[in-house]
Amino acid sequence: MGIDLKDFVLYCKSYSKDFLRLKLLLQSIEQYNVEQIPFYISTPSSERGLLEEVLGKQGYIWIADEDIVSANPGSSLEQYRAMPGGLSQQIIKAEFWRLSLSENYLCIDSDSKFIHSFQYSDFINDDNVPYTVLHQNKELFQMADNRSHPKVERDLRVEAERVKALFGRSGPNFYGAPSPFNWSMKVWKSLDQEYLQLQGMTIWDLITPEFPESVIYCEALLKYRAIPLIAIEPLFRAYHYDWQYFLMKRLGETTEKIARNYLGVIYQSAWDIDNQIGHSNKSLPSRLLRRLKRFGRYLQSYI
Repeated sequence: MGIDLKDFVLYCKSYSKDFLRLKLLLQSIEQYNVEQIPFYISTPSSERGLLEEVLGKQGYIWIADEDIVSANPGSSLEQYRAMPGGLSQQIIKAEFWRLSLSENYLCIDSDSKFIHSFQYSDFINDDNVPYTVLHQNKELFQMADNRSHPKVERDLRVEAERVKALFGRSGPNFYGAPSPFNWSMKVWKSLDQEYLQLQGMTIWDLITPEFPESVIYCEALLKYRAIPLIAIEPLFRAYHYDWQYFLMKRLGETTEKIARNYLGVIYQSAWDIDNQIGHSNKSLPSRLLRRLKRFGRYLQSYI
């Protein structure tokens, strides 16, 4: 472990396309971080210059993704570079603990921002045990069913069943998403020692689109009990889909109201395309069709 192992820190794995979103996140942390919890950002080393150009150099501690990758003796930079960015970032988030900077960390995405003051006690108790986001997604499933989006529940249930079977657990499906994820290094370490090493694997072999890091963490905690389980509901209000955002706004949801129950809000970058660097790879007709469909979902929120 590191010489100065902190109790708790904030951490964001980002990349250049999300730096404008990340800037908004940083500004919200500067506004609401009343106890000055350290904030770490990791990016590919090649993107540090652009990061500092967009964000400046204050308010965070930068780490190279490559340093996190190299902290695992079983990993390789070649494997990291060959992997799609959306997948490798899941693994890098899960491997941040290996730097021995903190016993616990809030893993927060670039498309998030705080809307309420926060402090250590919002994330860990007096014994330095982190609260674990663990729930059954009933609100999202019901909303999706009401709006005729059955694929939402179907896909998430299949995903949860798949990971649950990996650990030999039966019973209800649990979810640790949406982010931010309130993680303990002890849970990730137990997964490595009690499962991966025995299977001759690394986490780079385990996490795939079919086995996401958020569900794996929850099932590893339920299986190996590395820390006491103190379950809480999501810390941030997440708008997973544009139709969800339009509907909730139509029902009177505002940032001020959200702040009564949540520390922050997430506008998923998969549909919120306004705050990103660089142009889309999609053709002009494709982009126009996407915006037309989005407008259609906006109109549907009136129904």
